[in-house]
Amino acid sequence: MARIKRAVSAAKKRRKVFKLAKGYWGAKSKLYRAASQQVMKSLSYAYVGRKLKKREYRRLWIARINAGARICGTNYSKLIHGLKVAGVDVNRKVLADLAVNDMNAFNELVKIANNAVA
Repeated sequence: MARIKRAVSAAKKRRKVFKLAKGYWGAKSKLYRAASQQVMKSLSYAYVGRKLKKREYRRLWIARINAGARICGTNYSKLIHGLKVAGVDVNRKVLADLAVNDMNAFNELVKIANNAVA
């Protein structure tokens, strides 16, 4: 049976890791073992970060909606409940954008929500 040497495939594997480790500080971009460990850790951070980003954006939108709602004389919870009762299907991203950029439209939605609850 022929002996198989890993020269080319091992070099490809290392090259892939070093490409991902480009820009890391010190040995983490120069030495294979350190680079490999840091790349694994970084990829796990990136995976977690993609999940956290969704949560953070939702928190930001809720804070903006609440600020806009308080300017209009209500609060976030009453506004969302009123919109649900009224059958208005607007997501938080759009509501937050309206609260920041188009206060008149946001105020109309607040009136609709208040009328639905009252």
